[in-house]
Amino acid sequence: MRIMLITDAWDPQVNGVVRTMKRVIAECEAMGHEWEVVSPADGFFTVPLPTYSEIQLALGARKAIEERFDAFEPDAVHIATEGTLGMAGRTMALKIKHPFTTSYHTRFPEYVSARFPIPVSWGYSFVRWFHKYSGKVMVATPSMREELVAQRFINVVSWTRGVDTDLFHPDKCAEPDTEADPFKGLARPIFLNVGRVAVEKNIEAFLKLDLPGSKVVVGEGPQLDELKKKYKEAVFLGAKFGEELATCFASADVFVFPSLTDTFGLVILEAMAAGTPVSAYDAPGPKDIIPGSDAGIVDNDLKAASLKALELDRETTRAYAEKFSWRACAEAFIENLEPLPAPERKRFWQKIRLRRRRKKRDDVSSF
Repeated sequence: MRIMLITDAWDPQVNGVVRTMKRVIAECEAMGHEWEVVSPADGFFTVPLPTYSEIQLALGARKAIEERFDAFEPDAVHIATEGTLGMAGRTMALKIKHPFTTSYHTRFPEYVSARFPIPVSWGYSFVRWFHKYSGKVMVATPSMREELVAQRFINVVSWTRGVDTDLFHPDKCAEPDTEADPFKGLARPIFLNVGRVAVEKNIEAFLKLDLPGSKVVVGEGPQLDELKKKYKEAVFLGAKFGEELATCFASADVFVFPSLTDTFGLVILEAMAAGTPVSAYDAPGPKDIIPGSDAGIVDNDLKAASLKALELDRETTRAYAEKFSWRACAEAFIENLEPLPAPERKRFWQKIRLRRRRKKRDDVSSF
C-alpha cells in the first residue's frame, strides 16, 4: 500500500508523536508498504508556535500538498496532527473526495487551554470539527476512546503503542557512582522524569513532591529555564538520546509521569522496558497501561504512588513491557487505514491524471 502521512510533528521535534510514527513507518516498510511524509521540514514557509518556538507551523501548504499527492498517488492518507499542515491536508482530501484517517495523540483542548486563555469547550468544538469526516480516528487507549465518544466524536478506534525492548533494557543500568552512572553523586533513590519540559506535561507537580533521594528531569522545552530557577534542588540533565537515554531509564529507581494531557505516554513503556517501575496520576494513558501490571502505581496522590512504586519488582516490570510490540502497533495502523477500494481507486486516479493533463495544457496556452 502507498500511504501519505501529513504531520505537523516531525524532525527536529522530539516527542511521542514523532517517535511513534517513525517506528510505525519502519515496521510498515519492512512489510512492503511505501510512504510519503509531508512535514514542516519539507521547505514550507513556517512560523514558530507562540510560547513554543521549537514547533514550527507551516503556512500556505495546501497547493504543495496537492502536488505531492498527485505525484505520489497514495492509496491511503493519514493526518496525524491538528496543526496547520493537518488542516491543509484535511481541506485537500475533502476537496478531491479522497478518504482519510486521523489520529488523536494529545488531549488537544487541554493542551491549548494550559497555554492560552481558551476554554476547553472551545478546543473540543475545534477537534470535533477537525476529525468529523475522518474515516477512523485512531486513539491509543480504551479510556481515551470513551472520553472522545463522550465528547460526541464518531468512528473512534483503538491503536495501541509499542516499545523498543532492545534499546530500553535492564542491562543498560549503570553501576551506582561509576563514570557510566548518569546520576553519579546524587542521593538515592532516583525519581526520574523524561519528556518535553513544557507546562502541559505538568512537571511542576513532580518537582513539588516531598520525596527522599533526588528528583531528576531529562528533556528540553520552553519551561526548562523557569523550572531550573524555581526548583534548584532538582537536577536537570537536558535532552538525552539513544544509549544515554536508555541508561537514564534503567539506572533510575522510579519513573514519575505527572502528565494529565497525554493520551498514552510512550515513555511509560520505555521506563518499564528498562525495568523501572512507574508512578502516575489516575489519568488517560497511565490508567490504561498500569493497573494490574505490577509494573507501576496510579494514584491521585502522586507522592504515595511514587513511594509505593519503589517496592515493585523490576523483573516483573520488564516482563510486562515485553508484551508490547511495534510490529503489532504497525499492523493495527494498517488495518485502521481507509484506502479507496480498488475499483474506485482506478477511476479516481484516472480523473486526477486527466485534471493534471488539462492543467498542463492550460498553463502552456496561457503563455
